[in-house]
Amino acid sequence: MNHATHNNLDNRKAIVLLSGGLDSAVTLAVLHADGFQCSTLAIDYGQRHGVELEFAQRVSRALGAVEHRQVTVDLRALGGSALTADIAVPKDRDLAAGDIPVTYVPARNTIFLSMALGFAESVGARHIAFGANALDYSGYPDCRPDFIEAFQRLANVATRDGVQAAAAGQAWFQVHAPLLRMTKAQIVLTGKKLGVDFALTTSCYDPGANAKPCGQCDSCRLRAKGFTQAGVIDPRVM
Repeated sequence: MNHATHNNLDNRKAIVLLSGGLDSAVTLAVLHADGFQCSTLAIDYGQRHGVELEFAQRVSRALGAVEHRQVTVDLRALGGSALTADIAVPKDRDLAAGDIPVTYVPARNTIFLSMALGFAESVGARHIAFGANALDYSGYPDCRPDFIEAFQRLANVATRDGVQAAAAGQAWFQVHAPLLRMTKAQIVLTGKKLGVDFALTTSCYDPGANAKPCGQCDSCRLRAKGFTQAGVIDPRVM
């Protein structure tokens, strides 16, 4: 049976949300290095930078995931974001402004983690990981520690495995965000140490032909900052 055995608290099966970007690739590398048996999940949500899905497949394979799945949840039907609607992606924005940019996709990480939770429960995995970062990031509310803690509580009350584990006095699901308090430079250095091939990753919200990064969106600029401060050459912009 696929459902959890709740006396097996050393369960090392993990579902890693994988976008094909820098942060999710390093997250997968960290989980793999920590001895987790990782399966990866990519979400086709109608994003304008849908090329990232091809990168996710490559990253998953290169970093030794045991399985890669892709699911479709069309968030274009909801709109409200420059990544899913006909709204211009901001360029050269003041990253220190403290506002939530229009590239925020309403409830995206809640939806994505819910999909990962369903995947985890279907295969008896106890761990879910994603590349949330609360230091060098665009200010998205669903990348904060409070959100992660709240989702972990939800996972343990909204699922069969969580409820059954609670009845035995255990908390089953754990949500991991190993990059949460890292700077982008620390993320780059961690990825380099763990052998991540950065050429297999893409971060741009508004890529051109052949997935060429625009260099001006928040994601490109944060990535550039990380590589520069780490003293590492980014093969994607050579």
